[in-house]
Amino acid sequence: MIRSMTGYGYGRGKVNGLVFTVEIRAVNHRYADIGIKAPRLLLAFEAEIKKQVSAELKRGKIDVFINQESAEDPCTVPVLNQKVAQAYVDLFRQMQLQYELGGDIPLEVLISQKDVLSIKDLAIDADDLRLSLRQAVEQALIGAVQMRKIEGQATLVDIQGRLLLVNEAVDRIAARSPLVPGEWQQKLADRLQRLSDERVDAQRIAQELALFADRCDISEELARFQSHLQQFADVLEQDEPVGRQLDFLLQELNRETNTIGSKSNDAELTRNVVSIKAELEKIREQVQNVE
Repeated sequence: MIRSMTGYGYGRGKVNGLVFTVEIRAVNHRYADIGIKAPRLLLAFEAEIKKQVSAELKRGKIDVFINQESAEDPCTVPVLNQKVAQAYVDLFRQMQLQYELGGDIPLEVLISQKDVLSIKDLAIDADDLRLSLRQAVEQALIGAVQMRKIEGQATLVDIQGRLLLVNEAVDRIAARSPLVPGEWQQKLADRLQRLSDERVDAQRIAQELALFADRCDISEELARFQSHLQQFADVLEQDEPVGRQLDFLLQELNRETNTIGSKSNDAELTRNVVSIKAELEKIREQVQNVE
């Protein structure tokens, strides 16, 4: 079953009190273009995330947003720099002696000095972080793929309906085209009856009729068109990315349609050709969003 290139998925992960969310947003694009925006802590896993996403989403403009939320448990702690703190204490005591000052050194004064206290991240095991992140991305991918399948099913129904209209128009063309040379011959004969026999060259007329019939013969084009149409229908049933195949087959169908149109010296044939081209254009618009 075909899949759309449009999709959205959400995942959430937690490790050692660190909580993060993963959002995947995908739209149509000619190739696979994966972009990742993540906090500094997770940048080291960017290549792994791209590989994981590309294994599921083969085509489209795919944005992966990873946001770090407030931690449920503290993931940073204050740390005392003992050397700096001792240096300040020694300095204060030296100043007391030098300037004959009394009193104690208040704790709030000591800890307010630069670099006495610093905030450090709690260590998080890399393997634990990788596993949690992978599970959150997988969760988001499941949502994105499901949305692509739902939209793909709707697209398939629309395309199949339009293919039915194209098939009906092709059948009308196939039934009508063999009659055109005979009708043209009859019209020509009626015109010749209004002319003097001296002006009629029977051999020349026969040659013109043969040339006209050859120019109007679209049997080969119809055979190729119907073959491409069957291939198109078969590809729609494949359970893999088929957007590029469908796009190529549409080009071939349009090429045959244009050739049939250029050979159609008949109003009814021309109307059906115009109808086919209109439906193929609508199908092409749908195929632009097929993975």
